[in-house]
Amino acid sequence: MANEEDDPIIQEIDVFLARSLLEKLYLFQYPIRPASMTYDDVTHLSVKIKPKQQKVELEMAIDTLNPNYCRSKGEQIALNVDGTCTDETSTYSSKLMDKQTFCSSQAASNVSRYAAAVYKKGELHLTPLHGILQLRPSFTYLDKADAKHREREAANEGGDSSQDEAEDDVKQITVRFSRPETEQARQRRVQSYEFLQKRQAEEHWVHLHYYGLKDSRSEHERQYLFSQGHGLAENTELIKSPSEYLMMLMPPSIEEENDKPMAPSNVLSMAQLRTLPLADQIKILMKNVKVMPFANLMSLLGSGTDSTAVLRCIQQVAMLVQGNWVVKSDVLYPKDTSSPHSGVPAEVLCRGRDFVMWKFTQDRWVVRKEVAAVTKLCPEDVKDFLEHMSVARINKGWEFMLPYDEDFVKKHPDIVQRQHMLWMGIQAKLEKVYNLLKEHLTPKKQEAQSAHLLLVSGEQRVHMAKAKAKQNYGQLEKELQKQKAEMKSNDTSAKMDVSNIRIKEEPVSDEEPMDTSAYEGMNNGIVNGLHAEEDSTDSLNGHLPGGCIDRVAQELKAFVLSTFKKQFVLTLSELKRLFNLHLASLPPGHTLFSGISDKMLQDMVLDTGCKQILVPFPPQTAASPDELKVYALWEAGDTYDQHRQVLLEIFSKNYRVRRNVIQNQLSQECGEDLNKQEVDRVLK
Repeated sequence: MANEEDDPIIQEIDVFLARSLLEKLYLFQYPIRPASMTYDDVTHLSVKIKPKQQKVELEMAIDTLNPNYCRSKGEQIALNVDGTCTDETSTYSSKLMDKQTFCSSQAASNVSRYAAAVYKKGELHLTPLHGILQLRPSFTYLDKADAKHREREAANEGGDSSQDEAEDDVKQITVRFSRPETEQARQRRVQSYEFLQKRQAEEHWVHLHYYGLKDSRSEHERQYLFSQGHGLAENTELIKSPSEYLMMLMPPSIEEENDKPMAPSNVLSMAQLRTLPLADQIKILMKNVKVMPFANLMSLLGSGTDSTAVLRCIQQVAMLVQGNWVVKSDVLYPKDTSSPHSGVPAEVLCRGRDFVMWKFTQDRWVVRKEVAAVTKLCPEDVKDFLEHMSVARINKGWEFMLPYDEDFVKKHPDIVQRQHMLWMGIQAKLEKVYNLLKEHLTPKKQEAQSAHLLLVSGEQRVHMAKAKAKQNYGQLEKELQKQKAEMKSNDTSAKMDVSNIRIKEEPVSDEEPMDTSAYEGMNNGIVNGLHAEEDSTDSLNGHLPGGCIDRVAQELKAFVLSTFKKQFVLTLSELKRLFNLHLASLPPGHTLFSGISDKMLQDMVLDTGCKQILVPFPPQTAASPDELKVYALWEAGDTYDQHRQVLLEIFSKNYRVRRNVIQNQLSQECGEDLNKQEVDRVLK
């Protein structure tokens, strides 16, 4: 208040907004001009503009009669630029540098806050500016002088060779045809600097008329800087409160998108992140971090964020594992996507990653080979799953990367219970898909977590081992008695006629009679290793029942035939990789999930008409044994069967053969001359 009393208002000025030159008024900023240059010399001044680019070029006259002008220097510049001859294309027709060219550049990208003001008779009239252009000297005449100099040097070096010598100098030229331009290449070309420069150069200059300061036309145009009507109805924009009026004069700075530096598509600043809705913020954070404690998430979201709302949103994009939040698989692998390593669809990847997350809910350690054996996915995909949420430890496996968050579990038991129910549902789904066994379902006990490290002497270890052996002996004795009782009860229902079975008699020593006391326990329903119940559906000696074997063989044969019909020649390693991809795409519970060994796969390949090609690879090769086993389809039923067989015979003798040798051998064996296209097709 004291400052306002010391600074009284001296005068009030009415402000008017002029609209006559709206979007037409530009401000030109000139450099400090020398004394020899004038802006009012109309006869020697020309103006041209490119409207789309808002680019202006001015040619201003230089007063050559001024005593400060160096005439000899002006003549030398004109001679260097135009040479000795003078024509219409000359830059300086008077053989003297008598003008200077200025080119414009935009001083500011956003000029909405600038206006030109005119004060007259106690009134201030404002006209918004449409652009501010800074004019700088252009030195293109120096480029022209350099070009003239190079032409003179080229003429001197060429000498006075005659026209006949030029005609005799025949040069070979190469004609090239450009290939059709793709859409991606066209977009790169359109966005290139060279294309933009060319496009700007193609715009034609529009020549303007210049009117001096004292010209009558200039005086007439200058009247448009004043507001045409002083009524309130004409200037309703200025009937505002003081704060709104200042906001109109000085709007907040809003940078255009084109002026912002282009950031990578996967980078988002924290300032930009906090402008998004809460659910989107949490989704982006979890997608980038993948594993995060709840306390860290709250610190990233900023102070004042409601924890209840965060808990509601986090459960939509993440699952609770050992008290920490891990991003859901369908967030990382959306629908209609595939693996960058193996091409497996997103649905299969989500199942495999859910299995890894579920394993970490059971234990802090996961073995990579176990995950690969269950999920049937390639090692690269399994490694990606594990790297998302765990750290590799030498000779131990993969450990969950964050410690167990006891604070969150104690504070939010309802969330923990709800997540536990969700994991129970996921476990039931995984059991059906992967046919999980008991060793997969029961978590392994980690001695390091449940017991402290103790120093035990050797004598104590012996006593502990004896006590453990006595305890195990008692348990084994009870189990043996139980088995004997079950065997005796099954004797009446599973007797078999063994009278026709002849047992080879061996000479028995009188000193050591044969012990037959254990024979009573042998009759347990099995005769010569076979079950007595013929209709049993259990596995027999590790093999599948007959009907299931037939179905598995049919499915395996169909896969082998379709694969070799497409590729003709495969190594065992590549065939196993394709088979694993085929298994990953099959629905849950398919017959091929019962287990296919390498021997079964190789036998089926040979049964379908394929042959193993014994290619003599060099002994120092680094290939694996599976990569050295090569199988080929011997008869495909097409016209190239004979050619293919000859080619396979060639490669069974040498692993590397020249093309001309192959073509000659094919011609001799098949009795016909094959052209290049036919040989290429056979080789392919």
